[in-house]
Amino acid sequence: MNNEPGPIALVGSGEYLPSMLEVERSLLHNRPKRYVQIATAAAPEGDGSLSRWHNLGAQQAQRLGVEQVIVDVRTADDANDQRWVDVIAGAGLIYLSGGNPSYLADTLRGSHVWAAIESTWRGGAALAGCSAGAMVMAERIPSLRHPVAGDSTGLALLPHLRVIPHFDRMAGWMPEGVGRLLMHGVDGVTLLGIDEETALVGGPHQWRVEGHRQVWRLERSGRQAFSAGEVVDLASN
Repeated sequence: MNNEPGPIALVGSGEYLPSMLEVERSLLHNRPKRYVQIATAAAPEGDGSLSRWHNLGAQQAQRLGVEQVIVDVRTADDANDQRWVDVIAGAGLIYLSGGNPSYLADTLRGSHVWAAIESTWRGGAALAGCSAGAMVMAERIPSLRHPVAGDSTGLALLPHLRVIPHFDRMAGWMPEGVGRLLMHGVDGVTLLGIDEETALVGGPHQWRVEGHRQVWRLERSGRQAFSAGEVVDLASN
């Protein structure tokens, strides 16, 4: 580990699946073989959903040849439990998986666990968020159904961004929602669409696309697509 923050990965979908194995492998490269997995966003769905995420995470950790470390935070009280804080230290990769982004942000905001996550990332660990986990990195979590009244507060690690995951699916399902988000955009904040099985890796301003599809920079004037291997420079914003 070092004294510089590690990379951030904003992932459209596919956490812990074989299709995203190489992305996760690259995030762990030259870092401790401790893969911290946090499925808090799925907690409202119940024990079955959490078990599914934990099992998928175990399978991916096995493929990678690293230690799976489950941080089983389900409530705000859990997020201040020292036992979960303690196991985050020494992580090579910390991953927030999908589910309910508002619940995830509300549970972690201001907690000891979030402080430990941020501190460990600033110390050099990689930090990834998929779907809900990607959305909470921003200051505001967008809602395609209600772009003005429906957004909620994120964790503000990347206040200059807003993220729409599953973008290739969402853009077809609710194209008018994307338009409304752009109409009510905030100056200095870039709206990004991240396709499924695709990641934007780097940060906070210089990024690289990894995975199987595309990342989209969304502006009122149009969309700019970036494919795997391309660099996305957001420094101008």
